[in-house]
Amino acid sequence: MGITYAKFKIKESRKSLSEREVDFMIDSGAVYSLVPGKSLDELGIEPYKVVEFSLADGTEISRKVGDAYFEYGGEGGSVPVIYGEPEDAALLGATTLEALGLVLNPFTRTLHPMRMLMARVNKL
Repeated sequence: MGITYAKFKIKESRKSLSEREVDFMIDSGAVYSLVPGKSLDELGIEPYKVVEFSLADGTEISRKVGDAYFEYGGEGGSVPVIYGEPEDAALLGATTLEALGLVLNPFTRTLHPMRMLMARVNKL
């Protein structure tokens, strides 16, 4: 696990011309990314479900979830995204890092390309 900060571009899809740049706290221990709901609305991104989340203090909250396209350093990918409310901080989680082929080095707090692994079946 590690935490750092970086700016990512958010779009409705890879081909969308409209985008927003968001400064995220990156937490490799978080699963989904959270983007301010106002930014997602402005980009035309629509939620498709509501998910229950637990905060560190045990409080349960509900947030809308949709899909967004994230870009960083010329790489991009689509992932589920949480619609943040005004009191929520922008957060980038593991699913977004994986979709972009990135890994967070917890010691240097820097992003690096992920070593992509694949399995092959040996034929006898």
